[in-house]
Amino acid sequence: MKTAHVVIVTGLSGSGKSTAIRALEDVGFFCIDNLPIVLMDKFLTLAEHHDEIRRVALGIDARERRFLDRFQETVARVRADGHHVDVLFLDCDDEVLMRRYSETRRRHPLEPETGSLAAGIAAERKLLAGVRDAATWPIDTSGLNLHQLKLMVQQGYDTAANHRMGISLVSFGFKHGAPREADWQIDCRLLPNPYFVEGLRPKTGRDPEVRAFLEARDEWRVLLDQLTGLLRFALPLHEQEGKPMLTVALGCTGGQHRSVAVCEALASRLREDGFPVRVSHRELTDMPDESGKEM
Repeated sequence: MKTAHVVIVTGLSGSGKSTAIRALEDVGFFCIDNLPIVLMDKFLTLAEHHDEIRRVALGIDARERRFLDRFQETVARVRADGHHVDVLFLDCDDEVLMRRYSETRRRHPLEPETGSLAAGIAAERKLLAGVRDAATWPIDTSGLNLHQLKLMVQQGYDTAANHRMGISLVSFGFKHGAPREADWQIDCRLLPNPYFVEGLRPKTGRDPEVRAFLEARDEWRVLLDQLTGLLRFALPLHEQEGKPMLTVALGCTGGQHRSVAVCEALASRLREDGFPVRVSHRELTDMPDESGKEM
């Protein structure tokens, strides 16, 4: 029997499921939105006769509420048949969801029967609670824009160049709040702050002068060695668990100097180990601002 890699894309309405499905389609997945979960194993049986359908993304949401109580049972049966199944669950704060619906002037799918947007979101959370418990990769999209979510999903599942688990290193400033999507959070404020050194304040952790200042300190070498060793230990274990991507957020006060430099140095070491690494510096505005666009 030919087996498939199945990614079930699910989560709250307005959290970015359509963006995630399009991202998977762009990296070669055969995508079907709103397939009843009880038909998943039947579809995979039919797909065995088509060699081009080995990577499948299925969009599932609260519109299938008649079948959601059979979600975990169906997933377990498909896995028992030898298929690899990931459950990508997209979540989001209620306030953000309400703002997105207000901006797009769309109606929540459960709003007609619940009477209000807030009640519809609450009802959907309750319906999807069992599905959320089965998630292999939960993503909180509250602080992500379209571009960031697409890149995150594609890095997790694009195996064209490398079959290793993807790693996302994100620098940030604690004074602006920590990234919600982070699996790990590392505090780099234990390093000396270049901000207080004459001539270094306007520069960033990408500049050689800032790197030279930090590299001259024993703390720099010890921190980087310890972080590298910890990740080299943990990443293969996360791979065995089936996690497609690990997001590590490294923060300092303003997100300009220390966290940026540590991200860049750590990325260089992990790439030497063969891991595909994506680096983004939130406070350096690496990403175009698409936060106003619908997920």
